[in-house]
Amino acid sequence: MSVGTSGAVPGARGAPRAPAPPAAAEVSGGAVDPDDLPDGLVIADEHGRVVRFNTAAARITAVPAARALGQHLETALPLEDLEGRRWWQLTDPYGGLAIRVAQPERNLLLPGGREVLVSARYVRERPTGPVRRVVVCLRDTEARRRTERSHAELIATVAHELRSPLTSVKGFTATLLAKWERFTDDQKRLMLETVDADADRVTRLIAELLDISRIDSGRLEVRRQLVDIGAAVGRHVQAYVAAGQPADRFLVRLEQPLPDLWADPDKIDQVLSNLIENAVRHGEGTVTIDVTPAASPRDGEDAGTSVTVSDEGPGIPEESMNRVFTRFWRGSKRGGTGLGLYIVKGIVEAHGGTITVGRAAGGGARFRFTLPVGTPAHLL
Repeated sequence: MSVGTSGAVPGARGAPRAPAPPAAAEVSGGAVDPDDLPDGLVIADEHGRVVRFNTAAARITAVPAARALGQHLETALPLEDLEGRRWWQLTDPYGGLAIRVAQPERNLLLPGGREVLVSARYVRERPTGPVRRVVVCLRDTEARRRTERSHAELIATVAHELRSPLTSVKGFTATLLAKWERFTDDQKRLMLETVDADADRVTRLIAELLDISRIDSGRLEVRRQLVDIGAAVGRHVQAYVAAGQPADRFLVRLEQPLPDLWADPDKIDQVLSNLIENAVRHGEGTVTIDVTPAASPRDGEDAGTSVTVSDEGPGIPEESMNRVFTRFWRGSKRGGTGLGLYIVKGIVEAHGGTITVGRAAGGGARFRFTLPVGTPAHLL
């Protein structure tokens, strides 16, 4: 890369004023009006004068288009790199290497320190010929910053949740290794059971992290098999009863006949486990699970299956309804990573289904997910 030594770009000083900005069709080839583009677009002519400054560029830079048009590119768009160097002097688009055709996207600073993502293309009439136009694309960094904050929060949350079980595992194993003969068999069993439970917790956290990674990247695989959704619900209820929950706390209602449901059994178990656990842990009273046939969420015609899980607790505040399926949302302070419902939504949508949250008839929370029949093509 050639680094310019002068603050001026050839053609900047004493250059004639550029003619009026060309019509949108001339700039865009008639395909689209530059003001309709979501990204900022700035075009400078062969003299370095701005001839196009679209609406998004004005919004991102807080510079009115009328003020930017006709100004030199360095004046209309005074960018600096993260080390404080003036960008147009550094890159010298008009006087630098004649073989350059573009600048890759990078973070640069506007006056006041606001970051923007900037890429540029150098338009030449012929290879190694003089630059006739510089086309600059501007993007706001806010969306990327939100993504980065979300990733940072995810790492911090998982690290925090991992610290507790790993500390327990390390403490108990170190104690047992150092003082094995001093403990009774019952004490040893209690310690090992605690280590086993904490190891399961670590495994679940890692599984959640992997699920989120697959959901965010669109790589969540669904291996469809014939699923008996009624039997799956029954297994989860029986597990809670075996763990000490009263049997009369659960009410399961199956509406027959149900269509054959082709879905990933492990992932459907994960959805049911999360929704029922939320109702048991955060709700009160009877946990009601309704399984009914329904219209397919994809086209409203073919058969689908709906599962509704509701409780009689305080429910979810109205102002929180739109945040329930986002990362780190917690309905109460009773533990958890706040990632479960985000994963549930990702799994349901990977099946082509939908999931909603509302208020149950008894005042508690009501979660309802609907899955299409999803018969594999080779069985049709």
